[in-house]
Amino acid sequence: MKKEELRVVAASSVGTAFEWYDFFLYGSLVPVIGSKFFGEYGEAAQTVFALLTFAVGFLVRPLGAVIFARLGDLVGRKAVFLLTLIIMGVSTVAVGLLPTSEEIGVLAPALLLICRIAQGLAVSGEFGAAVTYVSEYAPNDQRGFYVGWLTGTTALAFSLSLAAQLAVQAAVGVEAFDAWGWRIPFIISVIPLALSVWIRLKLHESPLFLKMKEEGTHSKAPLREAFRDRRHRRMIVVVFVMAATQSFIGYLSTVYVLTTMRTGFQLDSRTVSAVFMVVFLLGFFLCVFFSWLSDRIGRRKVMITGLVLAVVTVFPVFGGLTNAANPTLAAAQDDVAVTIRANPDDCSFQFNPAGTADYTSACDRAREVLQGNSVEFQREDTRGATEIVVDGETITAGPTLEKDLAAAIQKAGYPAEGAAIKVDSVTDFLSWPVLTVAGLLLLLVAYAQMAQGPAAVTMAEVFPTRIRATAMSLPYQVGVGLFGGFLPATMVAIGTEAGSLTTALWYPVIAMAIGSVILVFTLPETRGTDLSRVGEEEEPDAREGESAGTLT
Repeated sequence: MKKEELRVVAASSVGTAFEWYDFFLYGSLVPVIGSKFFGEYGEAAQTVFALLTFAVGFLVRPLGAVIFARLGDLVGRKAVFLLTLIIMGVSTVAVGLLPTSEEIGVLAPALLLICRIAQGLAVSGEFGAAVTYVSEYAPNDQRGFYVGWLTGTTALAFSLSLAAQLAVQAAVGVEAFDAWGWRIPFIISVIPLALSVWIRLKLHESPLFLKMKEEGTHSKAPLREAFRDRRHRRMIVVVFVMAATQSFIGYLSTVYVLTTMRTGFQLDSRTVSAVFMVVFLLGFFLCVFFSWLSDRIGRRKVMITGLVLAVVTVFPVFGGLTNAANPTLAAAQDDVAVTIRANPDDCSFQFNPAGTADYTSACDRAREVLQGNSVEFQREDTRGATEIVVDGETITAGPTLEKDLAAAIQKAGYPAEGAAIKVDSVTDFLSWPVLTVAGLLLLLVAYAQMAQGPAAVTMAEVFPTRIRATAMSLPYQVGVGLFGGFLPATMVAIGTEAGSLTTALWYPVIAMAIGSVILVFTLPETRGTDLSRVGEEEEPDAREGESAGTLT
């Protein structure tokens, strides 16, 4: 890279890494967040409430795309990613200062929700502005490589958020971290915030945007223009499908797997954080590599290959993860038959975001115990009293149900919590089970980077400069917000109802398969596109109505 290009890529990547660090810090601390802000519920409900709050940050991302991407097309890319950087930093520090539900009751999750909304708005504006900015600086034949450094910061930021947790845990101890130390990674983000703002202030505006402003060809209503042209509308739909499809493997390999390994696989938090930190650090470089590869062989080939490999191998990868991480648990899930016989009216859907339901029936109490011990079970509807059959032994509902059921499943072969791999030092990474877990996780992360890296640059290459930020950001944020953001909570809910973590995998696998087929027939190859010439031959009415107002 030339000196100016290197400065652009580095400054953009540093700021984006900081924003994603803030965004993913919450996702990597879901169990702790759940206990602090939803402490009045059971452990399973705490996890889902925390994941739903995480998902809210995605739900508002389409709104952030409309607001900030439009500003990016009207006033410039640089101004937008400075503004979003500040919003993200302030809201993240605020999360670290919030009182818990034990201290102020329901006001705590309400304040947490406000912070998550602010983070979602900020990160949605950052993506479109930063990708557009770097794309417009990059040479045509190296654009994937340039944007890959920016897109890869998603994995890098996830790794950094875990590194911050491990550092704080090592300094204050695990108990102190769970009590109050979890706040420190949020609060110290003020330091990279200041550094990122200072670096980005030194950047110049995108040359293509400046040229467009000088020539007076900028759009006064970018959203209206994006939907007026048939070709733009078609590509908006394709970008939506592309964003939604790659978000399934993206958030499956990050937040869902991270949470599942801590809760479902019964691994301690330190072990999971250490393994994921290394895996996602490697994932950063994989994203750069696959983005570079898309400059050589094409965006479509790399992206669709990653999605297809994910569809084909997700089930065996998860089976391998369970066997390597907790072989005793895996054997019990295969060998121990557990059935809940209960009246279906007594078995509630246990995830009530409003917090208005009480789960006190025998069926619900039994499922709470089984979920807490990662037990796979089946349900049989009956009109009689609730019974749980564990390998032929029947436990009848009563005052000691929880104690009796826990004893029965451990007697049948389910392990006590903590009976799994453990990473206490660097040398523990050399053990075969840890290497196996890390290798399987790296496979999932590699699929995500194969899809994510080329997808980002493709979105920038299919729209003209005057509407680029708006046209790419809106469908991207809608796709990721509706599907990627809600993926972890949805999968946990499916697994809980079905009594099997494996069953929940069908949701992303089927969705990725459908998305891949659609992209095969609709996604154009954009490698080597000259961004200054995109959209030169639009339909005659594409810009009609711009003078009618700037509402859109």
